[in-house]
Amino acid sequence: MIKYTTIPVTLFEQNCSIVWCTKTLKAAVVDPGGDIKKILSAVHKNCVTVEKILITHGHVDHAGGAAELGKLLSVPIEGPHIDDAFWIDQIPEQTIQFSLPEGKSFVPSRWLNDGDTLTVGEIKFNVLHCPGHTPGHVVFHQPEEKIAIVGDVLFHGSIGRTDFPKGNHEDLLSSIVKKLWPLGENITFLPGHGPISTFERERRDNPFVRDSIIFS
Repeated sequence: MIKYTTIPVTLFEQNCSIVWCTKTLKAAVVDPGGDIKKILSAVHKNCVTVEKILITHGHVDHAGGAAELGKLLSVPIEGPHIDDAFWIDQIPEQTIQFSLPEGKSFVPSRWLNDGDTLTVGEIKFNVLHCPGHTPGHVVFHQPEEKIAIVGDVLFHGSIGRTDFPKGNHEDLLSSIVKKLWPLGENITFLPGHGPISTFERERRDNPFVRDSIIFS
């Protein structure tokens, strides 16, 4: 069984998530964009042991604290897809641009590809490559628990921006409709910003990707 908690970090209020296997209490920190002390406090509060860091994409608010946290905890970083390497390389410049605490670039222990799997404790996640917001964005899906960690692909009532370098609006819509919707309407998803939602709700109400628009 999975449990999770989210910690808004950085001035962008990015949802860093801690997900863990209730049997082993082994955990992953997903998208530690910054505010490392807040993240570590949540780890200690929930009495879990972090065994890895997962990254959905290379934007600074999602990946800016990964190198520091990985070094502090001596754990590997997995993700995103290698097409986001150019974003990760720019993390130091991004932190200056947005007046954030210094962040370091890194090379993950493992770049992730569509169809890969990864584990957190005894829980297995499937990896979906979902470009559009960034070219190397990935989503983590746990089918038995019906949970997806979607980063900035999809939000409650909105979708990810595509006006960044190498963003692509058509690719983003394709990722949502062809990769996420087939997972099932009863999926609860953890977005990179804002409240948790379900695919069912977004297919019904989201003005960008509701079924009445996409399939009209």
